[in-house]
Amino acid sequence: MTDEFSDIPVFMEQMAESIKKTAILLNNVETSAFFDQMLKAKRVYVAGAGRSGLIARAFAMRLLHLGYDVYVVGETVTPALEPGDTMVVFSGSGETVSMATFCATVKGLGGTICLITASPNSKISRIADYIVNLGDLTGYYRGDHTSFEVRQMTGQYRSVSSAFAPLGTLFETLALVFSDAVISALMEAKKEDAGELKGRLTNME
Repeated sequence: MTDEFSDIPVFMEQMAESIKKTAILLNNVETSAFFDQMLKAKRVYVAGAGRSGLIARAFAMRLLHLGYDVYVVGETVTPALEPGDTMVVFSGSGETVSMATFCATVKGLGGTICLITASPNSKISRIADYIVNLGDLTGYYRGDHTSFEVRQMTGQYRSVSSAFAPLGTLFETLALVFSDAVISALMEAKKEDAGELKGRLTNME
């Protein structure tokens, strides 16, 4: 077994440490406001580009299991948004053109926008009604790659930071864990158990 492969558990531990650090640093006012909006939401739309879009879809699936009327933006069966509907956007940069366009449209239609991001001072954050900042521990969204480049030049290819993860991976991992935690909190608030969720799973596979 090579040293590179033996490092995989170490990288997993570093990412786990980043999740713990993020949980501690989360703004309780932001998370509480987002949770309250999700708790009272009637219809929910989710959106995200690239891998963030996959996280959005996973969140939508869990909301469906909780009994929400939920849709993925861009799908052919997604109905027209109405005033009072909620859209949850996953965007690490908060600058993705397609997501910003969706948000501007939703705002004009009278919808409520919730943003899960690593960039609280972005274009989409200026449109959103609720923002949850998961932080930017790697500096990826700030364009801060200095520490990584220094490690490359000095031959220290392994990250010594608990925040290590390539590109936007850390945001996507944090977003998945955060959204699953929201689902757990909603289950608790709605007094739903795993059996009730299981009854809403697809029965056609």
